Amino acid sequence: MKVGIIGLPQTGKKTLFQILTGIEIKEGMKKSRIVPGTADIIDSRFDELVRIYSPKKSVHARIDLALLETMEKEAISRGSIFRDIADMDAVCHVVRDFKDDSIYHADGSVDALRDVEMVNSELIIHDQIFAEKRIERIGDMVKKIKDEDQLKELELMNRIKEHLELEKPLRFMEFSSDDKALIRSYPFITRKEMILAVNVSEDDIGSSAVKDTFSTICKRDKMEAMLVSAKVESEIAMLDTKEEKDEFLVDLGIRETALEMLTRLCLKALGLVSFFTVGEDEVRQWLVRKDSKAPEAAGVIHSDLERGFIRAEVFRYNDLMEYKSEAELKKAGRISVEGKEYIVEDGDIINIRFKV
Repeated sequence: MKVGIIGLPQTGKKTLFQILTGIEIKEGMKKSRIVPGTADIIDSRFDELVRIYSPKKSVHARIDLALLETMEKEAISRGSIFRDIADMDAVCHVVRDFKDDSIYHADGSVDALRDVEMVNSELIIHDQIFAEKRIERIGDMVKKIKDEDQLKELELMNRIKEHLELEKPLRFMEFSSDDKALIRSYPFITRKEMILAVNVSEDDIGSSAVKDTFSTICKRDKMEAMLVSAKVESEIAMLDTKEEKDEFLVDLGIRETALEMLTRLCLKALGLVSFFTVGEDEVRQWLVRKDSKAPEAAGVIHSDLERGFIRAEVFRYNDLMEYKSEAELKKAGRISVEGKEYIVEDGDIINIRFKV
């Protein structure tokens, strides 16, 4: 699962990407349209499981991030930014909401709502142009040969065009399984989930008033919002120990770091849940799509486990916290044996039994 980071010039997206991935953006990399990276999923449950089991090895789940080129007129006119966004599973739009006279703004003034509207409008226009071109092409084809599949697609494209003309992203539009099959390979950007990362000053971190400013547009365009200060996050990243970082966060009244917020919102946007495998050798966090069945979760670990799935022994993180050990969970009957129809829940701790 890959999340693309986009934004206008001088919004702090490069700084945020560096903080999230630990990758330093060097001069040569700035010329690349895409800079790939990965970030650990930060989850306090994982840390607690590592403390309990003291494993030889511990492995976080990770999420792929990609820093895309700046949304400037040149990138928009040649369409490269849209092609790159189309390859992502979700989008994180970094928007500037801090004032600093030493950092220029392309439009001469800081107005975060204006910038969000502008970027969202460009994404909708991209999808609208694609739909219109597709309608024109299919229309020419059905004049020559009336093909049932093409007629279905023409009807769908007209519905999509009408929806986009209302200036609504396709995230709001309902698609049947047949609809999804018809447009699976098409570069509709506004179908993708959007996270709005509002880069604020230190004084506005955690400000409910600032977040309320974006609530209307987020509800209207179906986006998740987070407030982050790239400047403060850079200072946190330079601290040596977890204790120092925690103390710094407490002093500033910050509950979550940017990485914690973004990864949490990414999982929500992508419809993913976490499950864990535990033991003395390894504690590991895995990601699977919400409502996946046990064999699908087994397949995330290894294809052989899905192919030879017999059963899953399952207990829940909250139960482990309550009973303190697997031995006590067994006594209380809180470890269940589940078959192929079991739906994996967020926080499940699973041991897969299989035979190949």
